[in-house]
Amino acid sequence: MPELKYKRLLVKLSGEALMGQYDFGIDPRMIASLAGELQALLRAGVEVGVVVGGGNIFRGAGLAEAGLDRVAGDHMGMLATVMNAIALRDGLQKKGLECVVMSGLMMPQVCENYTQRHARERIGRGEIVIFAAGTGNPYFTTDTGASLRAVEIQADLLIKATNVDGIYDSDPRSNPDARKYDTLRYDEAIDRRLAVMDITAMVLCQENDLDLAVCNINHPDALLALARGERLGTLVTR
Repeated sequence: MPELKYKRLLVKLSGEALMGQYDFGIDPRMIASLAGELQALLRAGVEVGVVVGGGNIFRGAGLAEAGLDRVAGDHMGMLATVMNAIALRDGLQKKGLECVVMSGLMMPQVCENYTQRHARERIGRGEIVIFAAGTGNPYFTTDTGASLRAVEIQADLLIKATNVDGIYDSDPRSNPDARKYDTLRYDEAIDRRLAVMDITAMVLCQENDLDLAVCNINHPDALLALARGERLGTLVTR
């Protein structure tokens, strides 16, 4: 088996990645597929943390723009990520994998409270830790939450797994002439305002010298290929 370049990953899954063939909610087939991808990482010896977005269920920022109180909207968005995390945990457990959901909001009847020490311990002994509820604070995106958790667990690589196969200079869904980047520096991505992650998330990665890979989660074995250092999607470095 090819040698691993990155041995501890934080995988950021967009909520939309869980929709599969649906226009809303969670596709159980997609959960099973993602669980298989994560299982392959564990079998290869990779340590794994996961952050799941909530856009397939609820977007707090969107309703805030429509007039809902921003803090209320963000709290509702955090709860959506918890629902997704529980669904993913179920898919992983059905494959016999050890996993736990840790939440930035306290809800002990549903999942464990997040602490950095316990998260690192459990990832280190081969469990998949799913981080839910973002940072536990309003006004921060799940991208920022993913960057923060990646730094806290000392991940070697942050993977943003979406439905697009990398970073482009414009939206490839509306512009057929959009140019894809194979590699970028954080300074370039920030200066050009490329729609990768929010600026807070990218600055946090940059300051902590954490590589970021953006890939299409529908590409077979994408996560394992990135762990091995293969060229896939777009790699952002300091």
